Amino acid sequence: MYDVRRLRLLKELADRGTLAEVAAALRFSPSSVSQQLAILEREVGVPLLVPSGRRVVLTPEAQLLADRAGEVLDLLERAESEVAARTVSVTGTVRLAIFQSAALALLPASLSLMTRQHPQVRVEVVQHEPEAALQRTATRDFDLVVAEQYPGHATAWHAGLDHRPLVRDPIRLAVPIDSAVGSLQQAAEAAWVLEPRGAASRHWAEQQCRRAGFEPDVRYESADLEVHMRLVESGNAVALLPDLVWSGRSAPGRMLVPDGAPEREVFTAARLSGADRPAVVALRRALETAASRPGHAGGPHTVA
Repeated sequence: MYDVRRLRLLKELADRGTLAEVAAALRFSPSSVSQQLAILEREVGVPLLVPSGRRVVLTPEAQLLADRAGEVLDLLERAESEVAARTVSVTGTVRLAIFQSAALALLPASLSLMTRQHPQVRVEVVQHEPEAALQRTATRDFDLVVAEQYPGHATAWHAGLDHRPLVRDPIRLAVPIDSAVGSLQQAAEAAWVLEPRGAASRHWAEQQCRRAGFEPDVRYESADLEVHMRLVESGNAVALLPDLVWSGRSAPGRMLVPDGAPEREVFTAARLSGADRPAVVALRRALETAASRPGHAGGPHTVA
C-alpha cells in the first residue's frame, strides 16, 4: 500500500508546480521532498517525474496517481469532519484567509463570537488577496476563505470548493466633501486612486469610467483601501469604494451611488471535504452573524 504522506507530496506537486513551492508550503526542504517522491516512484514501479529544464513534470501515470491521491485526502478530511461532528464540544483549529476590507468590518465581531460560543476553537487568520486565497484553500493551506466578486467579473472556479454568499456590498463613488463632482461622469477631470493593475477592482473601476465616457486619471495606486479613504478625506482624489471599507466609522466624503447601484458579492468558500467540520461551520456562522448585523457597513451617501 502506498504511503499517504508521499501521495500528498505528489498531489501538492501537481497543484503547485514546483518542488520549491511544495517544500515552502509544507515546511520541508526541497531535497526532502525530492527524496520522498523518489521513494514513492520506487514503490509504484513506474517513472513519476521527468526533467523539464530546471523543473520536473509529472508523467501521465503520476498525474493519475495524484488525482487519486486527491480523492484519498478528501475522504480522510470527510472522515475527520464526521468524527468531529459526533463530539459534544467544538474544538480544533480553523485557518482563515480574508481580504482587508472584510477583515476590518467583520473579523472583530466574528472572533468575539467564536471566543464566547466556542472557546476551544483556535482561529488563525491571514490577510490575503481573494484570488490567491481561493487557490490556497483548494490546496489545503486554508480551511475557509472570505473572497469577493465584482459585477461582471467572476472569480476563478476551483473544483472541490463550495461558495456561500456572505453579504452584498454596495460600491459607491467617494468624493471629497467640498468637491463639485456629483456623478461618475463629472469625475472625468478628477484625480483618481485605484488598486494596482491586475486587481479585479481596478479592472472593474476602469470599465465603469470608460462606460461613462472617459479614461480615469489614475495618479495614485495602492492595494491598501485605507490609503484610498485618506486621499478622499484629504481632498486629493476620488475613488470607487465598497461600503465595508468604512464600516463602523464616518464615510470619507460624499458617497454617490453610480448608475445601476453596483454591488460586489462577498462570499465564503471551503473545501467540500471539510466544510462540515464543526469548527469550520461555527466560524462560517460567526462571519454570517457579523455580516447581518446593522452597521457592519454603510455611511452617508447621496444618489448620483
